Amino acid sequence: MREKTALSEISLTDEDFEKFREYFYRKTGIMFDESKRYFVDRRLVERIKLTGHNNFKNYFIFLRFESTGKELQNLINALTVNETYFFREEYQFKCLVKRVLPEITSHKKRGDIIKIWSIPSSTGEEPYSIAIYLLEFWDDIDKWDIEIISSDIDTNVLEAAKKGLYSERSVNNLPTEILKKYFNRTGIGYYRISDDLISSVEFTRVNIIDRNETKRYRNFDIVFCRNLLIYFDDASRKVAAENLYDAMNPGGFIFLGHSESMSRISPIFKIRKFPEAIIYQKPLEEGR
Repeated sequence: MREKTALSEISLTDEDFEKFREYFYRKTGIMFDESKRYFVDRRLVERIKLTGHNNFKNYFIFLRFESTGKELQNLINALTVNETYFFREEYQFKCLVKRVLPEITSHKKRGDIIKIWSIPSSTGEEPYSIAIYLLEFWDDIDKWDIEIISSDIDTNVLEAAKKGLYSERSVNNLPTEILKKYFNRTGIGYYRISDDLISSVEFTRVNIIDRNETKRYRNFDIVFCRNLLIYFDDASRKVAAENLYDAMNPGGFIFLGHSESMSRISPIFKIRKFPEAIIYQKPLEEGR
């Protein structure tokens, strides 16, 4: 009983918070500002308790020197925000099928693969939305082989994405006919996406600011990297942009979230303004 009382009184000092956020930044590129202090403290205290420690100092030593990296991954899973839904910012999907794919395929020959990378994956709504949109609205879908890879730093959301189970809120934006076609109702308020769609996406874990991890991601024609860079500072955004650039084919396109601007991060991409959306392109002739 005494131990429970002690654990419930765990708190972080300003110095603890500063030490932790610098460490987390080095590992992930994500910098928590003071406005996130309550959120970070609460999640950290939860991990301290769950790992059987009674203060931040002991936990922090354990975190830094644990050889497997398992606790760091648990902490990343606890501290990353994953909120999305199907057909989010649909105007970008319209731009994909109307403008981007015709331009991409004009530089390819039959038999070539079109590679699409969705990062962050979150719980899978975005990559599955891409797959559904291509099946429903791209007339040339039968002429090309499509490979969709979706990645995240959070292993919990990747496992959820592979299961393909979604709440009514997640599917609320889908037209009724699409919902019926690609989902099965599994109980009150839940839908499971079809096995064919689940098998159409490969899910992988990656840290976008780690060059050693991203170097195996290459030759992508299209990248969706929406609402990820807003969590980084300028230095981490630049590293992420360069890693994304290296992962893409010349002439490839990258979609960002509506509040993000690649022009403010790095000059290596050129801006493309289409009627549906503003997106960014890796030049056909690399001049970085």
